[in-house]
Amino acid sequence: MMNQFKTLILLAVLTALLLFVGSFFGTGGLITAAIFAVLMNFGAYWFSDKIVLLMYKAKEANKSEYSDMYKLVKEVADDANLPMPKLYVVPSEQANAFATGRNEKHAVVAFTKGILSLLNKEELKGVIAHEMSHIKNKDILITTVVATIAGVISYLAAMARWGAIFGGGRDEDRGNNIISLLIIGILTPIIAMLIQLAISRSREYFADESGARTIKNPTALASALEKLEKSAQKNPMRLGTQATSSLFIVNPFSAKSMLGLFSTHPPMEERIRRLRAMRV
Repeated sequence: MMNQFKTLILLAVLTALLLFVGSFFGTGGLITAAIFAVLMNFGAYWFSDKIVLLMYKAKEANKSEYSDMYKLVKEVADDANLPMPKLYVVPSEQANAFATGRNEKHAVVAFTKGILSLLNKEELKGVIAHEMSHIKNKDILITTVVATIAGVISYLAAMARWGAIFGGGRDEDRGNNIISLLIIGILTPIIAMLIQLAISRSREYFADESGARTIKNPTALASALEKLEKSAQKNPMRLGTQATSSLFIVNPFSAKSMLGLFSTHPPMEERIRRLRAMRV
């Protein structure tokens, strides 16, 4: 119930931001934004997982080729009392993973090619347990929807920025265009990002803890996180956008981030410290 309430609140705020952007283009822009918001909220609920998978060029994992991965995920799913999710593979050398989908019955866990070659069995099992915890805790819908809408807002903000710069108009209107540039092009994406931050950090801590308890091995997940963090710094993700970073177990764009304050993930040192301090 609480996650559903959060979803409604976040969708309402993000939709208001979208309407705010549309209002800068007059009545026509506001109406267009309103229509787009209705379609986007509907699409985000039903298709956001497909959009994210498409964004990262993920393909469904072949059961014969990835038989070991299927067995491991099935083992963790059974331990967590969850149905078997669909498994996808992202063509990236960075070691990372994420879960998405509307609910437990429509869940997807995606792994990069890099993570399958980097982690040992126990470490990979820890990552799977973390992602299955997101599914069990009903995080995946709210995270995927928010990431999708935040990404659209960032895209529209960029369009508005260029429109403010090259939109022309009378000289006396140029000052207003510059203000529009600052508000839409800079502040709006930041607000959308802060909304993501409001839930993503505590969500990661809880998924770490509940995932470690599922497999009764917090050390394995802590070891995996150390390796994943180094992989993200060495090979920042070239697919997707910052707006979807909260979906992943570690920030896939961490090497590009200048301000840890605005990271969608809590400090890795603290996540690892908490896991190593756990007793299961």
